[in-house]
Amino acid sequence: MTKKNKKDKKDKKEKKGGSKRLKKEVMMNRIVSLFQASPTEILNYKQVSKKIGAETQVQKLQVASLLRELTDVGYLVDTDLGRYRLNALGNVAVGTFVRRSNGRNSFIPEDGSTPIFVAERNSGHAMDGDKVKVQIFAKRKGKEPEGEVIEVLESKDRTFVGKLQVLKGFAFLVTENKTLANDIFIPKDKLKGGKNGDKAIVRIMEWPEDAKNPLGEVVDILGKAGQNTAEMHAILAEFGLPYKYPENVEKAAERIPDTIRLEDISQREDFRRVLTFTIDPKDAKDFDDALSARRLPNGNWEVGVHIADVTHYVHPDGVIDKEAYNRATSVYLVDRTIPMLPERLCNQICSLRPDEEKLCFSAIFELDSKANVLNSRICRTVIKSDRRFTYEEAQQVIETGEGDCKDAILALNALAKQLRERRFQNGAINFERYEVKFDIDEEGKPLRVYFKESKDANKLIEEFMLLANRTVAEFVGCPPKGKTKKTFVYRIHELPDPDKMQNFAAFIRRFGYNLKTEGTKTDVSKGINHLLDTVQGKPEENLIETVAIRAMQKARYSTDNVGHYGLAFDYYTHFTSPIRRYPDMMVHRLLERYLAGGRSVIKKKYEEMCEHCSSMEQVAANAERASIKYKQVEFMSDKLGRVYDGVISGVTEWGLYVELNENKCEGMIPMRDLDDDFYEFDEKNYCLIGRRTKRQYRLGDPITIRVAQANLERKQLDFQLIR
Repeated sequence: MTKKNKKDKKDKKEKKGGSKRLKKEVMMNRIVSLFQASPTEILNYKQVSKKIGAETQVQKLQVASLLRELTDVGYLVDTDLGRYRLNALGNVAVGTFVRRSNGRNSFIPEDGSTPIFVAERNSGHAMDGDKVKVQIFAKRKGKEPEGEVIEVLESKDRTFVGKLQVLKGFAFLVTENKTLANDIFIPKDKLKGGKNGDKAIVRIMEWPEDAKNPLGEVVDILGKAGQNTAEMHAILAEFGLPYKYPENVEKAAERIPDTIRLEDISQREDFRRVLTFTIDPKDAKDFDDALSARRLPNGNWEVGVHIADVTHYVHPDGVIDKEAYNRATSVYLVDRTIPMLPERLCNQICSLRPDEEKLCFSAIFELDSKANVLNSRICRTVIKSDRRFTYEEAQQVIETGEGDCKDAILALNALAKQLRERRFQNGAINFERYEVKFDIDEEGKPLRVYFKESKDANKLIEEFMLLANRTVAEFVGCPPKGKTKKTFVYRIHELPDPDKMQNFAAFIRRFGYNLKTEGTKTDVSKGINHLLDTVQGKPEENLIETVAIRAMQKARYSTDNVGHYGLAFDYYTHFTSPIRRYPDMMVHRLLERYLAGGRSVIKKKYEEMCEHCSSMEQVAANAERASIKYKQVEFMSDKLGRVYDGVISGVTEWGLYVELNENKCEGMIPMRDLDDDFYEFDEKNYCLIGRRTKRQYRLGDPITIRVAQANLERKQLDFQLIR
């Protein structure tokens, strides 16, 4: 028989579904997919065989055997002799749909049970974050649980950011979102003037059942892709954050008078003749805190922490207040601030600018030479700042002992150092991480990367803000004997997760360090501080600080006070930044109410507000990180091919993240480039291990790379390993 005849015979056999070509595993997967696609259909083995392409008698018998096997494990139900359907009765759950562009969608049940895999074919076009009802399939042995979306109960706002691709009769939005693999089809009449290459926000209008792509309409054009403002606004839009102020809110702010009435002053303590100053970053415009200082006749210092009285101007449930609550925080991108309040309030009326009379909410302290607080009070005041210092200017006074307000600044610095030392003795954790900053030209292009350090002037302000926040929290949280505790907004930080601490201790042992993870919370925190002191200046310093932070819980807002572990305070709140944080406005209003003898507010309502503010704080932090990442990629985009030394800053199943020593820019070596072996991810030990060579790439290892690619749209740097 010729080779051609043999091939023809083989092809013919394969076409017929020869038994050698349809393996048991393939058959099983086809049967499972068939029943999942039609969960209510009842089929016998012959119908199943026909639908999956099992044509020979041997294969049909194999199908019958597999159907019985799936019935035995509870995946299928035998409705009557030899007829089967999916066993999905009663397995319905409600929760959140999580969409991923790689098709690995999942369902998070609202009862907190195990997440369920949802294949793209079973997603019902649900979008990321939708509240859905899911039919959970019977679990197959050795397989992860699966389900199918049967109803979308609540839809998230379906807006996406991307670049327009405009063709002759239609357009697409090429999305950058990690939750949507499909581009969005846009009819020509829904483009809103958008042109090819524009950065745009698009809302999905519908996603027909049989359509590959959802249909959308342009909501807003942000500008040309690559332009700095367009890209910064795109980052905000990507995280659902506003990038412009509603006109009606701006107009409401314009109507607020900037003059102070005599009757407002008469009800306040007058600090206008007491030496008062602000210390802030050089580019700050919203000065929401000031310090006053005067020597008392007994030799002690009276220190006033004066905070802008925002709630005097912003009334509950007004348009400005509602907008501030929705935003919950100002957002600080690399090159701009997106304020929580309209600029007329945050940069003018409420900002504690020098030589202007301002209304404040204040905490006033009497401290002796050892920084012991002898007495304190919380009151409303009127102040007039004498001087606006930048941190650099105040630092120069501290270092030289010369300059404006030198006696007050030097005295406050000496007191702050003692407060700080006492805080660490009590178990506060000393995380002092640098901030990555950029010098940026007029067009937003990053020219230089530098690192911002916290010096004595920063620490001076920090300590007195901490003291004020703690004092306010204690004032409400520790009522006099016989008085009922009232609902309040606390800033809480729970104890670290014991398992994470054990893993952290195991991780640092490879660097030769030990950490006590048991004992009192003060013992543990002192151990962490000792470790952080020991690693200072060493190559692994930043790495160990990073892993230590990951082992900690996230601080958040709550009406249930559990204390603040990181600061070692039993009571703590946020009182000192009402211009840029809504929880501080909540605290000001509660203080005013309780100082006047008012009754406790409804706890449930305030807990919901706390949860919203905590959530928005996290969203803002993610947007801030995305803007830094974008600028890092932009900064490195003209350095392709250059070689840098770095350290492995992250280990994942898809590759290694590397942070460069010189500028702290982070990029990734994809797993596909580690082609000398098959590497397995050891999550517990933060490393990749070669199956054959046993070569290891560990978190914290020094590494040399070449810059391979800078993808601005994905905010991603790709590195090549230099062995």
